[in-house]
Amino acid sequence: GQLPTWLQGILLRNGPGMHTIGDSKYNHWFDGMALLHSFTFKNGEVYYRSKYLRSDTYNSNIEANRIVVSEFGTMAYPDPCKNIFSKAFSYLSHTIPEFTDNCLINIMKVGDDFYATGETNFMRKINPQTLETLEKVDYNKYVAVNLATSHPHYDSAGNVLNMGTSIVDKGKTKYVLFKIPSSVPEKEKKKSCLKHLEVVCSIPSHSLLHPSYYHSFGLTENYIIFIEQPFRLDIVKMATAYIRGVNWASCLAYNKDDKTWFHFIDRKTKKEVSTKFYTDALVFFHHINAYEEDGHIVFDLIAYTDNSLYDMFYLKNLGKDFEENTKLTSIPNCKRFVAPLQYDKDAEVGSNLVRLASTATAVKEKDGTIYCQPEILCEGIELPRINYNYNGKKYKYVFATEVQWSPVPTKIAKLNTQTKEMLHWEQDHCWPSEPIFVPSPDAKEEDDGVVLTCVVKSDPKEAPFLLVLDAKTFTELGRAVVNVEMHLDLHGMFIPEQALKTETE
Repeated sequence: GQLPTWLQGILLRNGPGMHTIGDSKYNHWFDGMALLHSFTFKNGEVYYRSKYLRSDTYNSNIEANRIVVSEFGTMAYPDPCKNIFSKAFSYLSHTIPEFTDNCLINIMKVGDDFYATGETNFMRKINPQTLETLEKVDYNKYVAVNLATSHPHYDSAGNVLNMGTSIVDKGKTKYVLFKIPSSVPEKEKKKSCLKHLEVVCSIPSHSLLHPSYYHSFGLTENYIIFIEQPFRLDIVKMATAYIRGVNWASCLAYNKDDKTWFHFIDRKTKKEVSTKFYTDALVFFHHINAYEEDGHIVFDLIAYTDNSLYDMFYLKNLGKDFEENTKLTSIPNCKRFVAPLQYDKDAEVGSNLVRLASTATAVKEKDGTIYCQPEILCEGIELPRINYNYNGKKYKYVFATEVQWSPVPTKIAKLNTQTKEMLHWEQDHCWPSEPIFVPSPDAKEEDDGVVLTCVVKSDPKEAPFLLVLDAKTFTELGRAVVNVEMHLDLHGMFIPEQALKTETE
């Protein structure tokens, strides 16, 4: 096919690539060693490159020729301890674990720099052109968090907003929102933007010993949206996991009889909205988008009724018949919640306070809390992306992978959130990855641009390819076939040519 002439830059993706080291194997797909790969678009041609992230974790494992660093689903026991003292000491040092720097989930831009990120306090700076691994960065040097999301937000000035969980502070477990500026003052040109990181605010956890797990958060023009779901980490279990010989993933538990709490933080005052909003128990990983309309906050996310998704990806479930063997017990639903921030304080108990044209409801309860029920926009999509120029604004389109009852996607979908119409791209034996929207330079409409996705064939004899779709019509513009083994990746970003530092090739 033909690629649009304006498409110049790098599609950079990240995901688990190596699951066996020597005779040892990881238990979980999300534990594999991070493999970066990129597609560089230059004058209508596409160049492919891939490289393992040379993290400390990777180097230690390769040197030992076995897994010596624990990951979330795989606990490693690096040294058969020599004597009782070193054994006791080894157990104690794992209480607040030294987490891995195998940053395998996403790519984050900070100032002019790019980082591979996971969900621990470590990230690795990388060169987006050569995929070289550069310095290791510890969030803890700048903000007291043990975990951080790999789905940050960027404001119009390029500042990064992100959040992490702080479990270090003597039982005062809290969620911390922080901001990393996009540039540093002239006189500090050589310094990292992280040196100027500032804490926006913190939200105390509903339960000090059971903080909520979260993978992303939402943003509107004036508010930050944090959802505290009853899918929680048990800190005491985590602290003793090493001694008990279990992985950290077993310290996550979902309580289906609990509430899911919505927190809205005013970006100007840095204070939380005092009204308490909640919904039924749910598990979710990905926010899609959020915006404000007529005194309401509208936010869309992809939610499950249980936590079976994580369990699907234990490698023992991903054998040759896994499409038959791995059936989700809960299909992902794209849900729209509407929270009325301004409502008649004298409204009757039991009345629906939503004044927008939506089937979502927000009902006032006796104690003044507001119980929200969503509108279902569609079923069976995951890994959602939008035109990021519409982030925090009223929008129409979601680009996503489509999954049915199996966790591996078989189609790419485009959902119109206003009409609920959908367009699809699919082909036999194709497993596409998260679709990334790239706007065309002279875009007039939200879907003027292309959608990029890497497609792996389920038949290992067939070559994988990069697919380029017209975002408006969802017709194929072209594909670049790559004759290498390609891994199923997780997330990534498109870096336009002008955002790349012009380092000498």
